[in-house]
Amino acid sequence: MSAMEEIKAGARRAAFARRKVAHAALGPDRAELLGQVLEAHRGRPLAGYMPIRTEISPLAAMEKAARHGPVGVPVIECPGLPLRFSRWMPGCALREGPFGAMVPVADDWIVPEVVIVPLVAFDRQGGRLGYGGGFYDRTLQLLRGARPETLAIGFAYNAQEADRLPLEPTDEPLDMVVTEDRVLTF
Repeated sequence: MSAMEEIKAGARRAAFARRKVAHAALGPDRAELLGQVLEAHRGRPLAGYMPIRTEISPLAAMEKAARHGPVGVPVIECPGLPLRFSRWMPGCALREGPFGAMVPVADDWIVPEVVIVPLVAFDRQGGRLGYGGGFYDRTLQLLRGARPETLAIGFAYNAQEADRLPLEPTDEPLDMVVTEDRVLTF
């Protein structure tokens, strides 16, 4: 393990601990403010995510957005590749995908213009620390290469904020972070 990998692993451990405490104290359903932010993007193709473990849940905001336009969830097809997004609708049939995240049984691919990004930690410069697989970094790079106005919105508990994150040139920045009670734009 390289020095950077060790530093990132330590930052992830600390952030997971903070997220676990916030999740237990606040519960996962804190998407009201996220829903308000998404109203400005009504009708644009949106990618959300199916929460796992102690992730804050965007599902209420995704349900609201699905009334106005397509909503997809990430599908991991192969390690090392960007994510693809399969159309999701409230109540659609789901199956378990890699890492335990649920995905639609039938794939109907969409290309999002707005991406709600799960994360382990964030900072006030738009930095994001993910799980370490690079899926969202590769995906955002691909989406922004084709459509520079692609919007990446990190969704997290306030407790997941870090003063400074160990970032590399391949780490794609966020445009915004929405927490349970604030919106940070970069």
